[in-house]
Amino acid sequence: MHKLQDFVTAWAIEVDALVKRFDALTAVDGISFSVTPGTCVGLLGPNGAGKTTTVEILEGLQEPTSGSVRVLGKRWADDPEALRARIGIALQETRFYEKLTVRETVTLFRSFYPGGTGVDRAIAQVDLGEKQGARVGKLSGGQRQRLALAVALVGDPELLFLDEPTTGLDPVSRRGLWDVIEGLKARGRTVVLTTHYMEEAQRLCEDVIIVDHGKVVARGSPAELVAAFGGEQIIEFEATPALSPEVCRALPGCSSVRARNGTVRLSVRGLAEAVPALLRAAETAGATLVQLSTHASTLDDVFLNLTGRSLRDEEGS
Repeated sequence: MHKLQDFVTAWAIEVDALVKRFDALTAVDGISFSVTPGTCVGLLGPNGAGKTTTVEILEGLQEPTSGSVRVLGKRWADDPEALRARIGIALQETRFYEKLTVRETVTLFRSFYPGGTGVDRAIAQVDLGEKQGARVGKLSGGQRQRLALAVALVGDPELLFLDEPTTGLDPVSRRGLWDVIEGLKARGRTVVLTTHYMEEAQRLCEDVIIVDHGKVVARGSPAELVAAFGGEQIIEFEATPALSPEVCRALPGCSSVRARNGTVRLSVRGLAEAVPALLRAAETAGATLVQLSTHASTLDDVFLNLTGRSLRDEEGS
């Protein structure tokens, strides 16, 4: 007789010294991490950083060159069919048979799982009830994305992989999906999220892993990462003529200076001292500030400081 603890694993995901090479290219270079069940972990990184390859290995779509991966306590080589029945995957772009209706598509995918939620519930979760009789070929891009989510949810997965799940969704649908993810976590489900939406990662993820050049460069809760790498306050400005980097670094409390396309971004410890000093420096240099804004440091600022690119830049690319 099996005991309860036989079915309980300490980690939803375990990755140890994971390496993936494609000929001379090392896409994943010794990544290690573990994920607690019932949490949402965000895997963030610039395009080409290795995060997609890592997720594909976790999903059983690729084999590692070396290292080990355990998903829900199992290796993919142990029993891949049983493991696939316990996970859900929503890709950034999914192609369905366009002659089927929404309901027929979800019903088809429901038949692939030995257990799961009802078709009606999966459709309702992504707010496609009014479109359940529509053919897939007639859906908008955002509606197709919601259909992909319904297909991922219909098996009631213990572990859900979401790759850019809200791309193309309107703000109301996006927040509706956030509620779905919060509900999954409340039921002990685990979510692995890749996203370029800063607000999404900060809202949903208890744990964020930032990957660059195939390695983990930072990990922690959004608040921990902001405190450690973001800088306390951000000043962004444009000046004509431009102020030199040396002038900017001399401002009180300034810890970093970045310039891009004429906009200078300063990380500072306190706005009360830095902003007046910036105005005085501009006046002394005979420069005019044509734009000036400030904000508290965010996860996007962390991403920029660690990788040299912002989440918003990655979304646009």
